[in-house]
Amino acid sequence: MEFLRWSSEDVARWIESIGFPQYQACFTQNYITGRKLIHVNCFNLPRLGITDLQHMKLISAQVRELLGVSEPHWDRSIADPLHDDRTVFLQTKSKSGRQADSLTYEHFLNNKSR
Repeated sequence: MEFLRWSSEDVARWIESIGFPQYQACFTQNYITGRKLIHVNCFNLPRLGITDLQHMKLISAQVRELLGVSEPHWDRSIADPLHDDRTVFLQTKSKSGRQADSLTYEHFLNNKSR
């Protein structure tokens, strides 16, 4: 999960590498680091200045692929969990601070099962 250590400049380079150099500034000016990528989706991209629907879909799909998370299923049963373990872990890691910094996926899973 090297992307968790990415600066906003690293994220901007990645955005360029997936074919969207025109949006590099959107990510650097909004300080989107690797930790914040979990929050990048079609709902939030317009807030960053990205409004082309096809670009939003493609960027969101690439972010999900990078993070290894699945697309949310809007037709899921309300009895099912909203997010999978990896998504919840990445949301936790998106925060700053000593606890989030030291949290590993293995430790997260061990604490979850208690």
